[in-house]
Amino acid sequence: MSLLANKPQSAEQPGHTDSAAAFVPDQSRAERKTSYAVADFPLPSGREEEWRFTPVDRLQALFADTAGTALRRDESLPQGVTVSTVSHEDWQGSGAPKPADRAAVVATAQAESVLVIDVPAEAELTEPVRLTLTGEGALSHGHTLVRVGNFAKATIVLRHEGDAQYSELLSVVVGDGADVTLVSVQEWDDTALHLGQHDVVVGRDAKVRHIAVTLGGGIVRLNTNASYAGPGGSFEGLGVYFADAGQHQEHRLFVDHEAPHCHSNVEYKGALQGETAHTVWVGDVLIRAAAEGTDTYELNRNLILTDGARADSVPNLEIETGEIAGAGHASATGRFDDQQLFYLQARGIDEDTARRLVVRGFFASIVGRIGVPEVEERLMEAIDRELEGVA
Repeated sequence: MSLLANKPQSAEQPGHTDSAAAFVPDQSRAERKTSYAVADFPLPSGREEEWRFTPVDRLQALFADTAGTALRRDESLPQGVTVSTVSHEDWQGSGAPKPADRAAVVATAQAESVLVIDVPAEAELTEPVRLTLTGEGALSHGHTLVRVGNFAKATIVLRHEGDAQYSELLSVVVGDGADVTLVSVQEWDDTALHLGQHDVVVGRDAKVRHIAVTLGGGIVRLNTNASYAGPGGSFEGLGVYFADAGQHQEHRLFVDHEAPHCHSNVEYKGALQGETAHTVWVGDVLIRAAAEGTDTYELNRNLILTDGARADSVPNLEIETGEIAGAGHASATGRFDDQQLFYLQARGIDEDTARRLVVRGFFASIVGRIGVPEVEERLMEAIDRELEGVA
């Protein structure tokens, strides 16, 4: 059996229309192109299905096959975790997927080397691995490989800040039976541009949680791809994002169920405020013919705080077998719930404070699942700063 469900939801600026045909992909996600060669990916024009939401005219520097500088790197490593660099040729044998778009392949071609973070097998880290990348206004390319050994347990926090035009490829290869949480935080300056491809390979019976938090940057577009190296794996993709006036934040996910009896759950929440604030969420799940016993669900919710903001939400589900445990998706975009505001105001809370409490609660259900108290506290403080601008 083959089933393709593609149901876009959007909250748009007045006068904007989209052709229904534009939402139909040209081909199955099973046939998407991947390659190490820059020449295999033409310059995006914005007419392609995968780029149609993105302001590609502002990203030409990141599509050009030209050298850049490295971001400043600060790290904090628990005992037993090592950091090294390898050549791109050595990385190609790591089991990580190939680049899947123009920005990612340029990142691999132009990064000086691959930064490798190794968590040894059976390690149980009591502190997170922390890596902070800071931009200083230049064109930059980055390529990072995270390898987690069999039956290890680890949390990795990757933070981006400062100003940069940055393209990256992040590959996470997780061993059998491991339990990994990876948190990617985007707290860029308003002028920063960031195009990223995050690939997660889930080992047999392993559990991986990928959490994306985007609170800054002029344009941030993250492609998160999950695949399974064996049966019994579990992937959870969580995300929160907050777009202000003039910001474009785009999160795309592709969960490729090829191995049997695997699980995936995707949940992203976003809030928007200000004229021309724009967010995009695209969730693709492919259940291949061999992936019997798959259980998957994806959810996207968006909260529009002011007029002039737009949220596009496109969940896609492609199924090639009827022997599954469950599959579904949902998407919702709306404004404040007047009943919630009334409930809070009836108890003596002023309207501005009530609005902030509603938005905090909207995000807290995901931030609270990071599992690192100081990271959760810092992110909620950053969200509070964003909410200071809510009228």
